[in-house]
Amino acid sequence: MKRSKIYKLRYLVAIMPAFALFSACEKDGNPNNLTELDPNDYVGTVGGFKTSDEILKDNLVAYFSFDDTYNEKLTNTAPTSKTGDSFVDGFKGKALNLNAGYLYYATQFAAFKQDAFKSFTVSQWIQISNNGSKRTMLTQFARPGMFDGNLDIRLNTNSYPASNIDVLKVGPRFSTVGGGSQDNLNATKTPKIGPGNWVHLVLSYNGLTGRFNVLTNGENIGSYSDRGTGNNLFKSNEPNELIFGANYNLIPGKSVSTNTEYGLMTGKIDEVKIYNAFMPDAVVKAMYDLTIAGK
Repeated sequence: MKRSKIYKLRYLVAIMPAFALFSACEKDGNPNNLTELDPNDYVGTVGGFKTSDEILKDNLVAYFSFDDTYNEKLTNTAPTSKTGDSFVDGFKGKALNLNAGYLYYATQFAAFKQDAFKSFTVSQWIQISNNGSKRTMLTQFARPGMFDGNLDIRLNTNSYPASNIDVLKVGPRFSTVGGGSQDNLNATKTPKIGPGNWVHLVLSYNGLTGRFNVLTNGENIGSYSDRGTGNNLFKSNEPNELIFGANYNLIPGKSVSTNTEYGLMTGKIDEVKIYNAFMPDAVVKAMYDLTIAGK
């Protein structure tokens, strides 16, 4: 009996630390003091976001709503010149309507300077038709005196007649650290276009990996997205300016070459948002879904 009591005592002493550890775990299931998450906060969200405005909100560096104003919303910058322009009902509120027109901002936006603009996302809603003759420069982050900009959002509207609303070739390009250029193209996938069809077009670039995505209506349509690093990385040369619907050759007094492959844009642009960060595909899809839902 005496040996049995001693054995039991030793057993209790041995297992007491285990009970203590178990008790501590039960009392403190969050030893690193992480923020507690409430599942109710995620009810009704898409990709963890309640509205599209929540997405990369701290990285939004330029916003053109075109709600009865041509001014960029964050800096109140007005265009230097314009033509063929008007406001019409848009995807959200009003939109910029171009009829063989353009907007030209002869301004160095601080947000687009080289050190501040290494990764980027450009989101915009557009209505466009093919024309069978001229390419369309939807948006150009232009370099004064140069035909090619830092970023050219090119639409190959020359490839098909206006009657073809099933194919739009999107062929953006950008200037590189090494002085060359890189581009992408949708070889197989395409959105439906034409009058009445709003298309959500997003370009997103990762300045660390060289990934250059082209997405329409929440789907990645780019066929050549990995553009390389090193000298192939994007460079936002200075000075730079911003043009919607044209390049320098189409602006009176600004021509830089004899190239005539582009025509003044006819179409609509709405809700242009420019970010200084890369937006992954899943987040672009969330933005599209939320915007369609009016959130």
